[in-house]
Amino acid sequence: MLNQPQFEEIINVSGTMTALGSSSVSPDVIAAIADVLPRFVDMVELQRNACRVIQRVIGCEAGFVTACSAAGIAIGVAASMTGANMAKVEQLPNTSGMKGEVLLQRGHSVWFGGSISQMVQLSGARVIEIGDATRAGAYQLEEAISERTAAAVYVVSHHTVQYGLINLELFSRVAHTHGVPVIVDAASESNMKVFFERGADLVCYSGHKFLAGPTSGIVAGRADLIEACLFHQYHGIGRAMKVGKESIVGATASLERWARLDHTALLAEQGKILGVFVEGLSGIAGLTLSLEPDPAESPTKRVKVRVDANVVGLEAFEIADELKSGDSAIYVRDNETIDGGYFFLDPTCSTLDEARFVAPAIRRVLELPEEEKAVIRLRHTCRPNDADTLVQKLQGWVPEPTE
Repeated sequence: MLNQPQFEEIINVSGTMTALGSSSVSPDVIAAIADVLPRFVDMVELQRNACRVIQRVIGCEAGFVTACSAAGIAIGVAASMTGANMAKVEQLPNTSGMKGEVLLQRGHSVWFGGSISQMVQLSGARVIEIGDATRAGAYQLEEAISERTAAAVYVVSHHTVQYGLINLELFSRVAHTHGVPVIVDAASESNMKVFFERGADLVCYSGHKFLAGPTSGIVAGRADLIEACLFHQYHGIGRAMKVGKESIVGATASLERWARLDHTALLAEQGKILGVFVEGLSGIAGLTLSLEPDPAESPTKRVKVRVDANVVGLEAFEIADELKSGDSAIYVRDNETIDGGYFFLDPTCSTLDEARFVAPAIRRVLELPEEEKAVIRLRHTCRPNDADTLVQKLQGWVPEPTE
């Protein structure tokens, strides 16, 4: 009998976060994965089958499955530099004799758990940032394109600056005028077809976020670029980003499941969960609630909980941390709690039953005696920093060996 790993029970109202395992995989997708695991397969044939499903569901020329959307960015950039030329595939990350520059708006040079620029650079490409963090114009993109430009990368994410930048349609038009392919990072975006309508040549999606599959990425787009991508996936830089048969089958099954879903009913269920959050937290002094749309392309809405620390006695990030320490840890969407003074409650990864635990847990934290709140405040001698907090969490993570 194998020892079963012990997991902390988590109620996830943060969303499809990689740090929390991204999503809950549906039973039919698990069954498809379990079916292929004992079998031997021709991996290229498996990719060909996945390609047919991607063509049908997304409505693009071609597609393949990779390790994750970040791998898709690196491989897509590599394919833009080499095409289906095996000698050049094997030459990377040395880009001598190739177009080796990739354009990126400075407001899209973000950290998502890793750096977008680093994902591009894994291929050997050099990132050329255009504009400023909060301002970029088509004339700057035009000026930056040269004979060394291999591709232009566009990021669709809540992490990016949401104003003052070049929209995808104009970005693509300028790039295509000079024969430059556009690669879109749309890891968490469920409106998969719209990016091609706006001019994208390759689009990278996560297979384990809104699609609720195993860890994987789906890259879709131009047939010639997709063909070149598979050279890299199996015999170039993508070898270090290997995708197994279980992920290819799982991502394919997840995509087919997504196509069958009643998305209207799904959004209605999310609306009920949001209603539970709002009803449970309404009328609490020091909390201001609002219903906020996703800043990117997702139809999901979230409850924004703004915290007045002078009234409740705790900062938003202190409340978020305390919620993680209960019998059933509750993870809110807390990437802006430290600097913004608020957190979000996301309905996409919780059930209605789980959602009913959230507001009472927040109330319990807010109703703690003042002496307990004082202990919580003393955990931080000064306001923490997200980047430093991440490093501290990773330091010393290796457990002591047990017998």
